[in-house]
Amino acid sequence: MEDEEAAAVLKAVGRQIKMWREAAGLTQPEFGEAIGYGGEMVSSVERGRRSPKPDFLDKADEVLGAGGKISAMKKDLEEARYPKKVRDLAKLEDEAVEFGAYDNHNMNGLLQTPEYARALFANRQPAFSEDEIDRQVSARMARQRIFERTPAPLLTFIQEEVTLRRPIGGRMVLRRQLEHLLEMGALRHVKIQVMPTDCEDHSGMSGPLQLLKLRDGKTLGHSEAQLHSRVISDPREVQILEMRYGMIRSQALTPRESLAFIEKVLGEEET
Repeated sequence: MEDEEAAAVLKAVGRQIKMWREAAGLTQPEFGEAIGYGGEMVSSVERGRRSPKPDFLDKADEVLGAGGKISAMKKDLEEARYPKKVRDLAKLEDEAVEFGAYDNHNMNGLLQTPEYARALFANRQPAFSEDEIDRQVSARMARQRIFERTPAPLLTFIQEEVTLRRPIGGRMVLRRQLEHLLEMGALRHVKIQVMPTDCEDHSGMSGPLQLLKLRDGKTLGHSEAQLHSRVISDPREVQILEMRYGMIRSQALTPRESLAFIEKVLGEEET
């Protein structure tokens, strides 16, 4: 765990497990043997140094007779595994009644398939470990719960044409990604637009951007570049992002034209 909030969750879970174990009159080695883990692993979990797997929690719940109280910690631990910047962004997305994004290098994270996201993270340098790739992909997929919210927020996306053609993960992964775009674009509360490469007028040359309009009426911006991710709250800066996003939307293909364009690119990939 790389931040204080996540570390606090680990320590809280560890303390709870220790209390249940001691109440059952078991030593760490005895408890570990009962659930199929070593005593060293039990010690690390109880001290908040390692995150217990879901199987660890389920077996602990059964052996200690916790009636589901230990198993219920899986949700908190899963969220704590996600990088802090992802948790912070997900909290904002949960409050959004409208979300808009322009992306010029790859598919927006909310639109990515698991295979596409995994290929992206596998390309990162310095290289991620397999565990870190799993962690990042899980976090990205968890953010996609925004599509299932009720009432549904308005979600708009503008994708640069090159993002439809760059074969991240290979041709099969790209084809599935394009199919997924068509599926998402068919939802009533989702609008996907394509910015063609041959479009002469383009107000998005400063890079990708995101806008979130929250329930309380406030609008925030979000930008991510290289090693930095930041939320933009200054009204003057947010106003500039809103102007740019509005112009990019007006310059891009309409949602209907864009879905037809995506179908065309998909057809090219299949031949």
